[in-house]
Amino acid sequence: MVKAVAVSGGRAAVTIELTTPACPSRDVITKAVTDAVSAVPGVSGVDVTLTAKVWGRPNHPSNPRLPGVKNIIAVAAGKGGVGKSTVSTNLAAALSRLGAQVGILDADVYGPSIPQMMGDPEKPAGVESGNKIVPAVHHGLHVISVGFFVERGGAVIWRGPMVHKLLQQFIEDVDWGTLDYLVVDLPPGTGDAQLSLSQLLPITGAVMVTTPQEVSVIDVEKALAMWQRVEVPVLGLVENMSGYVCPSCGHHEEIFLRGGGRKLAERSSLTFLGEIPLQPAVSRGGDAGTPVVVADPGSRVSEIFLGIARAIACQLSVRNTPIPGAGKRSAKLTLIR
Repeated sequence: MVKAVAVSGGRAAVTIELTTPACPSRDVITKAVTDAVSAVPGVSGVDVTLTAKVWGRPNHPSNPRLPGVKNIIAVAAGKGGVGKSTVSTNLAAALSRLGAQVGILDADVYGPSIPQMMGDPEKPAGVESGNKIVPAVHHGLHVISVGFFVERGGAVIWRGPMVHKLLQQFIEDVDWGTLDYLVVDLPPGTGDAQLSLSQLLPITGAVMVTTPQEVSVIDVEKALAMWQRVEVPVLGLVENMSGYVCPSCGHHEEIFLRGGGRKLAERSSLTFLGEIPLQPAVSRGGDAGTPVVVADPGSRVSEIFLGIARAIACQLSVRNTPIPGAGKRSAKLTLIR
């Protein structure tokens, strides 16, 4: 990670390359480097510069699709109505705000809500001269959805093979360019879209979304079994609508039974990524086409989304970063928290 060290007139300049711009340990690393270099005799001051290079998933010759996309994150839910698309849009916005290049693939063919939740594009989707589809740009994010190509309110009445073909076109015929993270918003359940994407894409990892009550948790357990069957690692679990927080006084009221998501994560040996409270600003942001992370970046709920984004990016870094000498001797990667 140490890319450059220079000393001039007693002042040291150190450049550190992080494995993701969303690294949660930026301040810890900066302090550790500053303290270490300051202890060297003759050094009167230290300037630490942090850069970042996102490591991509290992290449799989059997599935070369999306070579310019370093990490593919599937956001899934066992049942509908748990706020999966809200998590997808705000996770993508949080990763982008932290300095990454991010895209969103709306794979919820029957209920594409991403166009509504992202608002009017800065640049609409189109077709370039080479017959490649160019994603729309919303809030700096590259976005593609079947909702861009059907009339508002129109129903998509397709069987499984047609869904598979559409998703294949969104992967092979869209010019995604170079992305650090592609967030894939899946439909709820364990149906055709999930199976098609697990076959079409080398998914780096899945993030499960649930609400606290048992009826949602039960369906998540079924989805976890599906990811295990298709050999996609689950990066962690997010509990959405985790109590209501009054915007006026800050009082926290439990709407559902508390802690269902955390308990499921514990018994399934999953990382519990965080609890997102039920706040009007989150739903208003989705309706207005501006995710709360963009609309109110200083709010508590935005900070929660940023924490979830950092935790996911950190996990992917640990999975993807090559360990020097790992092929010659046993090596251990220590994660600073």
